[in-house]
Amino acid sequence: MNLKMLLPLFLFSPLIGCTSSTVDSTVLEEPPPNDFREKNPSIEHGEIEEITYYSDTVGVERNAHIYKPPGYSTEETYPVLYLLHGIGGDENEWIDQMNPQEILDNLYELEEIEPMLVVLPNGRAMEDDRPGSDIFASEKVKAFETFEYDLIDDLIPHVEANYPVSAMRDDRAIAGLSMGGGQSLNFGLTNIDMFGWVGAFSPAPNTKPVEELIPDHDLVKKNLHLLFLSCGVEDDLLPISDDFQAYLTEHDIPHVWFEEEGDHDPVVWSKGLYYFAQLLFKR
Repeated sequence: MNLKMLLPLFLFSPLIGCTSSTVDSTVLEEPPPNDFREKNPSIEHGEIEEITYYSDTVGVERNAHIYKPPGYSTEETYPVLYLLHGIGGDENEWIDQMNPQEILDNLYELEEIEPMLVVLPNGRAMEDDRPGSDIFASEKVKAFETFEYDLIDDLIPHVEANYPVSAMRDDRAIAGLSMGGGQSLNFGLTNIDMFGWVGAFSPAPNTKPVEELIPDHDLVKKNLHLLFLSCGVEDDLLPISDDFQAYLTEHDIPHVWFEEEGDHDPVVWSKGLYYFAQLLFKR
């Protein structure tokens, strides 16, 4: 789906030069192409690189992945998206289940997105950060909260020291699925000095109350380029997104709301990335 005609509705921040407008509820009428997340051997492809960084927050070295776009050059300066996984996943979940590299490669071929780096970290900030058999163990749930400090104090500085990415908040985005969607709202909306673009795909119950995340409506209206929510209509967690976006609408806080066919599943999250990526860093 080509979103260029819809961008004036979505990009609301005065920093972009658009007048403020609110999207109350947008239901997609045209789905992505059937092959939107399939590898196309006839086009140029980006590269996924595994990295290791030292986390002072956790006290150990941690792993992440970085997607570099087709035509990547160290002579360029790129915006960056931090893309977070769900409660049962790790830094490999997006790559193993949602095919982000294929989604992005295909969009680059169509010239629908801006060149960007995408960092796929492990959002469970603890020494043993594997999901294990009990993904709901209290220390593991707590580690998802701790990741805010690992992300801001350790991972982002490492990426900015080693890759040609902009250190400006206007060039930094955060998004995620399920637990990672809740993290993205929790971290992004309380650190607007760090993130200019925030997205959540099927955010989970770890999502803090919207009143707590947005105590200053004007701050969000003036400084956030994009606030994006999506969820499947058959998802048991849909009320979380419904309540969140209803508050945004009631208080005239600009946002994008995509209610998609599907449940709490990889196809819905793949579509979330497909649409979100097309809106990022457009100014």
